[in-house]
Parts: sequence; structure tokens; C-alpha cells
Amino acid sequence: MSSSTQHEARTVGVEEELLLVDAESGVPRSVASEVLRVARRRGDTEVQVGEAGGSVGPELQEQQVETDTPAQEYLGLLEQDLRRWRDKARAAASEAGALILASGTTPLPVWPQTFDDERYAAMAERFGLTASEQLTCGCHVHVSVESDDEAVGALDRIRAWLPVLLAVSANSPFWQGGDSGYASYRSQVMTRWPTNGPTEIFGSGQAYVDHLRLLVDTGVPIDEGMAYFDARPSRKYPTLEIRVADVCLDPRDAVLVAALTRALVATGAREWAEDLPSDPVSVAVLRLAMWQAGRHGITGELLDPRTHRPRPAREVVEHLLEHIGPALHDTGDLVRVEKGIGRIFISGTGSSTQRRIHDEEGRLDRAVVRLAELT
Repeated sequence: MSSSTQHEARTVGVEEELLLVDAESGVPRSVASEVLRVARRRGDTEVQVGEAGGSVGPELQEQQVETDTPAQEYLGLLEQDLRRWRDKARAAASEAGALILASGTTPLPVWPQTFDDERYAAMAERFGLTASEQLTCGCHVHVSVESDDEAVGALDRIRAWLPVLLAVSANSPFWQGGDSGYASYRSQVMTRWPTNGPTEIFGSGQAYVDHLRLLVDTGVPIDEGMAYFDARPSRKYPTLEIRVADVCLDPRDAVLVAALTRALVATGAREWAEDLPSDPVSVAVLRLAMWQAGRHGITGELLDPRTHRPRPAREVVEHLLEHIGPALHDTGDLVRVEKGIGRIFISGTGSSTQRRIHDEEGRLDRAVVRLAELT
């Protein structure tokens, strides 16, 4: 993913984790290895020469795969890439008798099967039930940065706003066959990992590296890749990777999350360059903000990142748009984002759609098949 320059928009790329479900029953199927064999035969598992992103790959469990897009400056091209790579995953899954489902958790009961990989096997051995029950799907957004210091400077200044991104993307209301009561139950499941959640203020790229080394030296995470923070400087690309969002049912919502994320990073990087201070809010309060966002999505109250007090979700989202408005204007995305926000407050997030379709079908298995068709 290319770095941004003073005269160019920051590039943005998206990784989507997708469930593999039976085409008739909607039950998750352990066919990732077969799906990836098909994708490999089609030439869809290797990143093209000269490109960062654009592939179908494995994830922790056999009931899921991951896609990623090339980095783009323009949201229209990003949406085309998202749809194209979902379609490539769908075509490969179809040959294995499966559908892809963009949902943060599987609605139907499942006992996950770990993908045949040495690292994943080590994770399953060390973390027991936390790893063996883990079957969640996120949307990870990569935004280009100029340096490690800029990445961390932006990270320090966006962390209080990240729960709003979770609320906008919430798409995991069901867990093991029942309604969890959460808009994003995926966000709850992820807290079981010891390295998940918000970060403290680091102040410099070196301080972040030192912190990461300290965590790995404890012997708890098996490697730096297990730094499942809400956001982190990427190990693979010159980007800041924001990891809080559920995978979105509607690709337009994924593009909306990417647009909000890019503008948020650009705003944080500008504040860092101007030496504006970071909000010293504690990790404990940020955890509460993330819980609130996962519980209610956009249907209740969120913690306002400016005051850390509860406010109606619509007001908090409007505060986010005010905060990042200049960055959205700079990239020409403001109108598109405002329309996207208006759409989700009218139609709801993926979580609302999942519950509505379940109510219409009366059965989760039928609902899952319909949701996979929407994906």
C-alpha cells in the first residue's frame, strides 16, 4: 500500500473475513482448504506483482476465508474491488458447495475447526477454548502513513473515536443459535484474547515497538501478529490498520467505514503534525465505550468521544462527521459519507438487517441462506 503525499489522498485498502456456510442449511462448513484450492487454481490466492492486496486467503478456522483489496485513493474503485473479491470468494466457495456470508459471527451453532497451519495450531494449543471457539469476522481498514511516528501519532489521537466505527459497522447479533442482545457480539468475543482492545498513549513509533516487544517477551502472545489491538501500525504495509469494525453485510457499508477511517486517520495525523495533544482518556473508559457501541450499535446511546458521557448515537456520529469533515472535504468524500450515514440511520446496520430477516423467516437457518445471498 503506497504512502500518501502532500498532494494525494491517503490510500485505503480493506481486508474482509467471510464465513463459509452450507448453501441449503446455512450451517458453517469446514471447507476453507477446498475453497482455497479452487481459488489457487483460478489465480486468486497470490497478490499480483506490483500490487499490495488483492487475494483470497486463509483465516484461523476452516469455516472462513479472508479477502483483501488493493490500496485505492478513490472510494468508487475501492467498492468495485470489494465486490470483485467477494465475487471471487463466492465463486470458489460455490465449487465446494458453500456460500460466503458477511457476518461478524455465525448465527447458527458451530464447533470451529482450526485451519491446518503451524501458527494457528500453536494458538489453539496455547489459548484453548478461546481459540477453539473463535469464529468471528472483522473488517480491517488500512490507511497509508508516511512513517512509524506518524502512524503512532495518529493512533494516539483516534483511539477515543474508534467505538463509533464499531457502532456504524455492527453486524453480529446472533451467537450459537440465539440472539445475543448485542448489535456486535463479535466485539465481545474478541475481548477473550489477552492482547485485544484499546491502547494507551505511546507518543512515538519507538515507544510502540518497545511496548510490543515487552508483550511478546512475556511469553503470552506467540508473536507480534497477535497484537489484536483496536488499531495498530501494520507489520506488512506502511499503513495504520484499524481493526474494530465487524465485516459489513452491505459492501456500501464497508466503503463507508473505510471512508470514515481514512478521514479519521488523516485528522489524527494532522493533529500530530501540529503537535496537538492526545486525549488522555484511560483504557478503562475506552473499554466501556467499546462495550456500549457493541451492545447498542446506532440504536441507543454511545459515549461521546469529546466528553466520555452517554449521548444519542445520532449525535455522536454527527460529532464524528464534524471532527473529520475537513478531511472528508479534502478527498471529495463528504457527500458520499453523509448519504451513507443517512442510509444506515434509515435502514439500520447489518445487525438490524439480520434481525429483520430472521423475523421474516421465523428460522435462523433460512435467514442465514438469505443473508448469504445478500452478501
